[in-house]
Amino acid sequence: MYKEKNILNAILNPHLLIVVILALITLTCVLPFLHVISKSFSAEAFVIANKVVLLPQGFNLDAYAKVFADASIIRSLYVTILITLLFTLLGMFLTTCAAYSLSRPQFKGRRWITFMFMFTLYFGGGIIPEYLLVNQLGLLDTIWCLVLPAAFSAYNFLIMKNVMCASVPISLEESARMDGAGHFRILWSIYLPLSKSIIATLSLFYAVGRWNAYQDALFYIKQQVNLRPLQLKLYYLIVQASESFQLEAAAVSLTNPEILKAACVVFATLPILCVYPFLQRYFVKGVMLGSVKG
Repeated sequence: MYKEKNILNAILNPHLLIVVILALITLTCVLPFLHVISKSFSAEAFVIANKVVLLPQGFNLDAYAKVFADASIIRSLYVTILITLLFTLLGMFLTTCAAYSLSRPQFKGRRWITFMFMFTLYFGGGIIPEYLLVNQLGLLDTIWCLVLPAAFSAYNFLIMKNVMCASVPISLEESARMDGAGHFRILWSIYLPLSKSIIATLSLFYAVGRWNAYQDALFYIKQQVNLRPLQLKLYYLIVQASESFQLEAAAVSLTNPEILKAACVVFATLPILCVYPFLQRYFVKGVMLGSVKG
């Protein structure tokens, strides 16, 4: 009876329940990706027979050889890297400058301006007004149509502003002003070093959001095929439900196009997965800002 009671208490342990729930959530995220990876390394016969689950069957690299043989996919990768870098740098520059300015208590009207930024989180013009605006600005079929329209995020701005207001003591800023420091000096020497965690977190948000986006490129990039990002190239491969994929060099016929699709998914996801470990320490700390008061 005593042993059964201990087992029951162990099962009902809240920490154990939390671990089990988090493990199940993790599996729902990891297992589909493992299935895609296994499919990309498997032979066509095993994929057709639906025998590929979590381990590759009939290991081969034919799909990746066809991906790297397509010059348009490699070019799309370069375009995506360039767009992601420009987008992240510009987004963080605008977000940091806006957050610092509107976190100053002496800035008159800062609450009203902040409210206008927050208002855009609830209401938006929609796709058609955005397209007309980009067209009137002459940004269609240029690299800037993928960088400028969404370079500023009101959500990231609000996070950065709240962190700057909470993490930097007023006395520290007043001491810098007594020493003759201006706004740019205070921002560069005080606020940015104390905001490394949130900067890394928001930079990852910007980079991942731009890397995975393809809808704006689908609307704005029509004639300049060389400017298509990698995700748009992947989108065209996925929606093309035929057994023949027209690559740039030659037509490649696959018995099952799912193999090439899986290889493209892995090829597009791998760069972000390689970057994340270097930002993990700052990312975990950044997402926890404001959740614990001490």
